[in-house]
Amino acid sequence: MFVPVKTKDGQQLMPMHAARARKLINRGEATPYWNNGIYCIRLNKEPSDRDTQEIAVGIDPGSKKEGFSVKSERHTYLNVQADAHSKVGKKVEKRRELRRGRRSRKCPNRKQRTNRMANKVRIPAGTRARWDWKLRILDWLRQMFPITHVCVEDIKAPTIAHAKKWNTSFSPLEVGKQWFYTQIEKRWHLLTLQGWETKEIRDRFGLKKSSKKLAETFEAHCVDAWCLAYHVVGG
Repeated sequence: MFVPVKTKDGQQLMPMHAARARKLINRGEATPYWNNGIYCIRLNKEPSDRDTQEIAVGIDPGSKKEGFSVKSERHTYLNVQADAHSKVGKKVEKRRELRRGRRSRKCPNRKQRTNRMANKVRIPAGTRARWDWKLRILDWLRQMFPITHVCVEDIKAPTIAHAKKWNTSFSPLEVGKQWFYTQIEKRWHLLTLQGWETKEIRDRFGLKKSSKKLAETFEAHCVDAWCLAYHVVGG
């Protein structure tokens, strides 16, 4: 088990073994704290070295569950399986129905106004929430690990040849994905892999992926996330 380490001025250092972290705490050279259920320490003195290694985060997107794996060349630090946001669009639609219903009743409501977002480039609320959730998880991981690279399994939106409106513009999946990639490139180095490339890495190590996507196991989503992180840092 490895413990995330932070300096007094907030810089993230390489995680250290739990036994070493206990010794620093017992000597008063570090202070323990919790970050959303993850045990971390903060150094009370200047570290002997601030150099860090490359740490990659592999992301396996999914419609219901998503996998995140934090890895360096020598160690795997954390595997996280998170629930994907999938109900925001329905909540926005319900909010609109309730707001319109209040206008026909004697109750407090705002006056109807023109759509201020009609001629602006924007992302639908459901799509933005789904991809922004992944970005928030990355920001949370950045508070504990000196992340340098992010590797995402690239997903493709299915196209329908005979559809009249489907291919007139990008699907919400493509719009959200490109926005997510842009945000990652502002913070870290971005790499993407196709699904068949992830499978090749998985087969090379003899790893199996579970067909039960909702199972709370490493083989559900984290196995692919680990393979994506391995593609960047090796080990």
